[in-house]
Amino acid sequence: MTAIDQAYAEVQRVTRARAKNFAYGIMVLPREKRRAIAAIYAFAREVDDIADGEAAADEKRALLESLRARLDEPPRDSTFIALADARERFAIPREPFAALVDGGLQDLDCARYATFDELRGYCEQVAGAVGVACVAVYGCDDVERAMTLGIALQLINIMRDVAEDLTLGRVYLPQDELDRFDVHSVERVTPEWQAFMAFQAQRARVHLDEGLHLLDSLDRRSALCVSTFAGLYSGQLDRMEANGFDVFDGSCRLSTPAKLAVVARGLLR
Repeated sequence: MTAIDQAYAEVQRVTRARAKNFAYGIMVLPREKRRAIAAIYAFAREVDDIADGEAAADEKRALLESLRARLDEPPRDSTFIALADARERFAIPREPFAALVDGGLQDLDCARYATFDELRGYCEQVAGAVGVACVAVYGCDDVERAMTLGIALQLINIMRDVAEDLTLGRVYLPQDELDRFDVHSVERVTPEWQAFMAFQAQRARVHLDEGLHLLDSLDRRSALCVSTFAGLYSGQLDRMEANGFDVFDGSCRLSTPAKLAVVARGLLR
């Protein structure tokens, strides 16, 4: 096994172990594309782990800037060896990876978002950028819809992970909209909370529907991968709605059998 093959094996191991939805979507891709997407995920995971870790803010900042610098240096570890090969094979631009670092840095400085426009800018960095990187692997240049789809998935993440984010001192919900719906606590279900979250769900679905026009420009297996991602997140959104937007008890994630059923339905289409 070559060093590159070993690096890809490691990023795929990380993806299987850490990616709650990503790993299921890329199952349907051919080997080279699957490995490249795993390399993108592994880099994004490193950014998240630093930003969400327990180190002091100054140390986190230095570590994140080190990741940015290493994008332009000869690769030395599995993530960067695999990523360098993927970037060369599929002409993945540098910019989305730099944007991911910017998103990690923003988490060190910003724990609240006054408006949706502010939140959308953050979503573009941490999720839209992943979509832009991935769309190069799929062999498509529709970066606008890839960005929109990434934002949609991040909005669903934000809704699902309210309680988890609170433990990190973060609230990724537009403060002006919380005020508009008269939501005084983001730690319990109230009628006001349900109305607020229904509004967020509708916005996520609008982004999801627009982003899924990306499928029209993809080959069959890439389209199946993207539609699987969308199906997994849409299923979580449906479950949140069915639970009355009670996202505080951890019951909104899909089970492994449910995720595999989404993959199977896509394969049967």
